[in-house]
Amino acid sequence: MNKPIKTALLTIGLAQFLKIPLKKMTTGKWEWDTFFETGGMPSSHSAGVASLATYIALKRGMRTVDFSLATIFGLLVMYDAQGVRRQAGEISIKLNDLEEEVERLAGQQDHHYHDRKSKRLKEILGHQPEEVVGGALLGIATGALAYTLLED
Repeated sequence: MNKPIKTALLTIGLAQFLKIPLKKMTTGKWEWDTFFETGGMPSSHSAGVASLATYIALKRGMRTVDFSLATIFGLLVMYDAQGVRRQAGEISIKLNDLEEEVERLAGQQDHHYHDRKSKRLKEILGHQPEEVVGGALLGIATGALAYTLLED
């Protein structure tokens, strides 16, 4: 596997790992399954594509087709992470709330079934803009660091 791909994959893993202590700071609990979740700070999608583009920029130059491809596809990934996927999460929240509201309107007593429901739609799918920026900054740093350490 080539160095830019290794850099991007390791950066994605690092971003996912960093979500664990950051989540502990907000919730007070260690939630190790956070490593496998989408959404949250920092965006691993943004971190991965930014590290790849940074590595390519330093290795091949910013005027190359390689860098252009990495940058444009990276920007699309970041836009999707904070736009389309975040909106899908917002829709999931509304659908989960709607299901509860329909039962309430039907006169059924709330037994907090929806709080325990395993098939509840996943609500955190995408990222807030600051999570995308945080991931991008992490990616730029790791891409530059990897280039500095790995290149001859």
